[in-house]
Amino acid sequence: MKAHLLILLYCTVFFFACSGEKVEEKEEVQAYAVDGSPLYIPERSDEATSALEANLKEAETNYKAESNEMNTIWLGRRWAYLTNYNKAIGVFSDGIKQFPNSYKLYRHRGHRYISTRQFEKAEADYKKAFELMDKEKIEVEPDGAPNSMNIPLSNTQFNILYHYGLALYLQGKFEEATEIYKECLKYSVNDDLLVATTDWLYMSLMREGKAEEATAVLEPIHSEMTIIENDSYYKRIMMYKGELAKEELLRTDQMDVALSLATQGYGMGNWYL
Repeated sequence: MKAHLLILLYCTVFFFACSGEKVEEKEEVQAYAVDGSPLYIPERSDEATSALEANLKEAETNYKAESNEMNTIWLGRRWAYLTNYNKAIGVFSDGIKQFPNSYKLYRHRGHRYISTRQFEKAEADYKKAFELMDKEKIEVEPDGAPNSMNIPLSNTQFNILYHYGLALYLQGKFEEATEIYKECLKYSVNDDLLVATTDWLYMSLMREGKAEEATAVLEPIHSEMTIIENDSYYKRIMMYKGELAKEELLRTDQMDVALSLATQGYGMGNWYL
């Protein structure tokens, strides 16, 4: 477990974009990293902050006009995009009191429990969300930060299972994570979702010591796939398959360089382990 936590330290930036930015000590601590160090809201440019705050203001206006399920979700999401995860968790918790059968609210609160390293709470939320969710009808989930093609790629069912698996994996529950990621494959309905699920399924199996089965799950991933968002996961898999040199993995031209390097770096660290 110690080795697992050491690797996890590498991807602190995965949830808090600390790309060399200074943080204000006066800010409320949002969470504590696995080594116990405090994590604050990072600084942003005035332009970025202004845009995010404008979105928050709109969400607050809509929520005050009608505190329905979707307006509650968007208010929480807007707080989360400002990296104020504690505010977001509070909004989602209030929403769950009002809409106790909302698997979407459990999905979003669970996500922010992961962001704040409250993995057991996240697991509980995703277990509940999985029990409640519609398992037949796939629901496209609107993006809060649209991709370069402005095409929403994920769906609610995928996001529930993907993050459920992550909450288990981050606690070292690799066998349980494997089963959830296998279920998640049913909702991985495009190339971007398929590479994301496959990557975490591969890592879960490898951590179980099932190298042969892990290698087999990589077979559907090939060089002709259309990847819009999840290039980092795609590159990780191509490295596992021996089709991308390790030296190439940490080179990125994506806009979010910090997130991209954290994702790829974690994959490389785990692969060496």
